[in-house]
Amino acid sequence: MWCGSTDSIETYRNEPRCGLCREKEAVIDEAKHFIGMYGLRPLGGTLASDDEEEREYRVTARDARAVLNSIRLEKLPDPAAVRKALRPRAAAAVAAPRQAPSSASSSSASSAAASKPAAPKKQQAGVSGIDMIELESRVQKLLAQLTEVDSQISAIEGQESLPARARRKDLEKQRTTVLTTLGALEKARRRI
Repeated sequence: MWCGSTDSIETYRNEPRCGLCREKEAVIDEAKHFIGMYGLRPLGGTLASDDEEEREYRVTARDARAVLNSIRLEKLPDPAAVRKALRPRAAAAVAAPRQAPSSASSSSASSAAASKPAAPKKQQAGVSGIDMIELESRVQKLLAQLTEVDSQISAIEGQESLPARARRKDLEKQRTTVLTTLGALEKARRRI
């Protein structure tokens, strides 16, 4: 149990979690999936990104992680309290077939409740692979960025002042990052 909440407790990754915790974990999982699909730098640390979509995933994952960390308990709750929080759900599941076996609305409500935690998995399962159009778009943006960085490097090439050297070093780091990302995208393209 992560936060001690007793609101809509269900098992998530082999531990009881409330609805808010499951929702925030799903946001982080979605961001990790996007980052992994394109071979980008892992989440955490900085929000530096190559495009707006990547930045959006990084920001939402950071915000979700902050919420999870803010509601995290210092000390884990008593296992008896966790079992008690899970008990009403188990009791409702046992009582549901007895209430109205001929009622279709109660069975559809229980199936909707059962499918609710599986919704994030369903969205992830819908992603069949890397989108070639998106991949080409990212490559074109990165090539434009690489051209811009190269032109800035050549513009300050002859200057030897301290700020110019620092700027050149920063631009060379940016160039290396862009080339690394392009390599990762090429690797992803080959897997298709």
